[in-house]
Amino acid sequence: MTNIDPVNAVLNQAPPLENFNRYLGNRPLRDALVREGAGWAHEELIERGAELGSAEWIRRGELANANPPRLRTLDPDGRPADRFEFHPAWHECLAWLKLHGITGAAWAQPRPGTHVRRAALFQMFAEVECGSLCPATMTHAAVPVLTRDFALVEPWVRLAQTPRHDPRFMPAAKKRGVLIGMGVTERQGGSDVRANVSRAEAVSDGWYRLTGHKWFMSATMSDAFLVTAQTGRGVSCFLLPRFGPDGSLNALHIRGAKDKLGDRSNATAEVVFDGALAHLVGEEERGVATVMEVASHTRLDCANGSAGLMRAALSHALHHAHHRSAFGKPLLAQPLMQNVLADMAVEVEGHIAFCLAVAGCIDRRQTSPEAGILARLLVPVLKYWVCGRTPVLVAEAMQVLGGNGYVEDGPMPRLFRQSPLNSIWEGAGNIMCLDVLRALQRDPACRELLLDVLGRVRGIHAGYDRHLDALSGALAPPAGGEADARRLAGRIALAMEAALLLAADSPAGDALCASRLADGWTAFGTLPRTTDFAAILDRADPEQADED
Repeated sequence: MTNIDPVNAVLNQAPPLENFNRYLGNRPLRDALVREGAGWAHEELIERGAELGSAEWIRRGELANANPPRLRTLDPDGRPADRFEFHPAWHECLAWLKLHGITGAAWAQPRPGTHVRRAALFQMFAEVECGSLCPATMTHAAVPVLTRDFALVEPWVRLAQTPRHDPRFMPAAKKRGVLIGMGVTERQGGSDVRANVSRAEAVSDGWYRLTGHKWFMSATMSDAFLVTAQTGRGVSCFLLPRFGPDGSLNALHIRGAKDKLGDRSNATAEVVFDGALAHLVGEEERGVATVMEVASHTRLDCANGSAGLMRAALSHALHHAHHRSAFGKPLLAQPLMQNVLADMAVEVEGHIAFCLAVAGCIDRRQTSPEAGILARLLVPVLKYWVCGRTPVLVAEAMQVLGGNGYVEDGPMPRLFRQSPLNSIWEGAGNIMCLDVLRALQRDPACRELLLDVLGRVRGIHAGYDRHLDALSGALAPPAGGEADARRLAGRIALAMEAALLLAADSPAGDALCASRLADGWTAFGTLPRTTDFAAILDRADPEQADED
């Protein structure tokens, strides 16, 4: 018998998952990238995937979250400061996101597949650090609405799109790059923006003075914010810079930082406006419509971020199961564990395909009105479904790691705390599902366009055909009432994911149809015994290095 030190020996433990390629090891993402017209970005994403899978970047994400921002309300001399201080790792994350065009450069690059490429990068970065993606996505989403106002193009649009991150706290005109946050939520209204009570009084040349508060100001370190307030004509949208036109600090005061469950690296705060100067964005009293246009892009990124979180959780579970043995053989070789892991892999592959397909719709909107109509319907479906499924999948992945998955020394607790966030940010589940109903009611073309897309794979799988028949009936006017909105949105989401995977001839397509479209699927690990577990798990293996 071998002599083993029972105290100090480290046996049967998985090594850290690091120094791997997050792109090459994600076959579903690679395939979806090509399907949606961004195959030209393949070589670049190989390089980015290697960076983000490195031990250096993994440590950077850990440091950004282990060292949350610190609020400084006063400077050393007692003057108002109203700013946050961050660990250097946070700024390194923002520098990477700016450098690679995540904060708005896609709007200046009309090449087909540009938003698909961005979505892929966004998902990979979410595996490393999610908090810094918040200001990145809001800056990106603000660019289209700011571009329409010539007075805001310089310097705001230019500096939002620049590849430089500039953390200095000073007027935008003196900086090399800016970030744009948002402040819409007020304590009395929540998602009901029309209940805002903050007031805006016109000054001159599109400038207003704002008085009021915001219960949540997202990415409070930003150089400017899109905010809402009531004018005499109704809710309007404004760009509120941290510094006024004369270079002095604007009258935005941070009342307190939010101590959030997750998203620890990012700053969120309650703020008050004391006559703060802000510039009107869009038409007066059309503030809700302007915010909704911005939200169509931030909501897509909520889904992208959630897909990245799930992919990270699945990768850790697969890695652990590969290296850990129990009852005489590796976890990955045990039939029930294969079923659980393959079931999670099916879920993640469907979400990745759906996210990139919607990003493809955003790419095609300029040349195809139909793509814009379809995106209007699918964005809230996507956010509701993908973000809502995230906590369930991350919790299942934690079970694979057992007790090691539940301790703060490992990666799973941070993923788990982050997992509910995107379901709440930018409109919770009910808001999304009601938005789906509005899209169907306001533009009847939504229904026909959706059924046309879904009908292209009819005849491949009998279970899918039955689901499509039932969905077609449910979509018939009137498309259900509010009480059924979640059921309808879920049916659309499953149909989209199934259609995409069937069209791609992925082994996950048959498994998705045989499980989620059939009666009785309730939990991970219940795929039919006829499932091609090996093929599904091979596609999901984060440490694969082939490009075939």
